[in-house]
Amino acid sequence: MISPEKATMFRNRLTKVFRHLSKSAKRQETTCYRIYDHDLPEFPLCIEIYEDWLYVAEYRRNHHMDEAEHALWLEECKAIIGEITGVPAGRIVLRTRQRKSNRQDQYQKLDDEKQFITVREQGLKFKINLTDYLDTGLFLDHRITRALVRESSRGKKVLNLFCYTGSFSVYAAAGGAAEVVSVDLSRTYLKWATENMELNGFYDPARHLYLHEDVKQYLQTLPAGYFDLVIMDPPTFSNSKRMEDFLDIQRDHPTLINLVLAAMKTGATLYFSTNFSRFQMQSELLSNCTVKDITRATTPFDFQGKLNRYCFLITKTG
Repeated sequence: MISPEKATMFRNRLTKVFRHLSKSAKRQETTCYRIYDHDLPEFPLCIEIYEDWLYVAEYRRNHHMDEAEHALWLEECKAIIGEITGVPAGRIVLRTRQRKSNRQDQYQKLDDEKQFITVREQGLKFKINLTDYLDTGLFLDHRITRALVRESSRGKKVLNLFCYTGSFSVYAAAGGAAEVVSVDLSRTYLKWATENMELNGFYDPARHLYLHEDVKQYLQTLPAGYFDLVIMDPPTFSNSKRMEDFLDIQRDHPTLINLVLAAMKTGATLYFSTNFSRFQMQSELLSNCTVKDITRATTPFDFQGKLNRYCFLITKTG
């Protein structure tokens, strides 16, 4: 049970951030955004709004409550969240979340309700799932990066590596890309990516491909100087049995990026991002390119001061 003092503290904090962020969201015509992320140590929750649904995830921790006490605590949190946001209890989904250490964690299925809803972002539609997976299917922190991809895709050959549910692919197609190649190790997410493209009227097998491949191996098969624009958002670490080798992004990023650069035309661009909090870009190991840190420029209003990812714009110079 939450003490009256702590309940008041949580209610006040949530009221303050929700009032502020909802105004920003309305000004920017954004209907999917994060409103709270572990702001108070006593309430280690991540709260995201997806139009008229709320996704509430509790970070795994030692809470020193038995099962019944913990269930009651969650229900009381849910009641406060519903009271502040105005979202009815039936549209608030509770999950337990833990920090992901590898891609295999992201692929792990937690449930099988298969309850998908369609949400809109910047004029485009996406299927999300609030119940079955660790993530919803739409990474909200890349909202600005996706818009940049759309703005720079017209007439270009685009490669989306570690494509997940294909949101970058949808934005590239919306921007008028001549070709979009989406690559991922999961057939489940490739199917999801295909469905997101279909949802927006961009499904065209003659122009847009979906490849079930180990990215690290796939990159070694690409022709030189083919792509104009590449998006690469790899896991921090992956030791999936479906890979020929394990991936450590701090160790492997120079090799991955150089392989991508070889497949890019001169003047082509690569958006590279990572969630590894201790990441250090080793620009000195990259060939014929410029590297610009665009982390701050691609941080949305709802992640200011709380974003644990890096984003770089890499341009091939020769």
